Amino acid sequence: MQKRMGEAVARVARKVNHTVENKTDSLDLANCKLMTFPVGIYKAMRSVTEGIHHISLANNELKSLSSRFVTTFSQLRELNLSGNYLHRLPEEVTSLLHLRAINLSRNRFRRFPEPLAAVTTLETIDLEENEIAEVPAEQLASMTSLRSLNLRANPVGPELRLLVRPLVPFDLLLSPEEPIHKA
Repeated sequence: MQKRMGEAVARVARKVNHTVENKTDSLDLANCKLMTFPVGIYKAMRSVTEGIHHISLANNELKSLSSRFVTTFSQLRELNLSGNYLHRLPEEVTSLLHLRAINLSRNRFRRFPEPLAAVTTLETIDLEENEIAEVPAEQLASMTSLRSLNLRANPVGPELRLLVRPLVPFDLLLSPEEPIHKA
């Protein structure tokens, strides 16, 4: 077990070093078995955080995202957090003034992450395969940049299906309605 943990830590360190040394605009820490975002990364990446525009933390074991993560990587344009155990986002997400796409599919959200509604630059929100039943339709309708909201495989209420253009000026992706069986 310790050997596997050591290998996982080494893999994360290699990926961080690659990003820092090559001054790339992305950090890919997908599939690294992370339970939290490693605090040491903030220090290791401090010289390049302003240039990071894409981060993938997909398919880890994250239960939360810290406000420090959001404020450190303030120039993010794309954030992939799919396949984790997240159920909420920190309020500081509203400070991501350049964020265009966020993938929160396959997590544990029970309601739409409200801070996202205040991110005016968001074009794509993927919330497929969560547990979302309610969505703040009026707030979403006021998101002028939003082009696509994926809510497939969520138990959204029937009222959401009634939202049609021109109220929502974006593509609303839902699972097909289940037929109602009469007994």
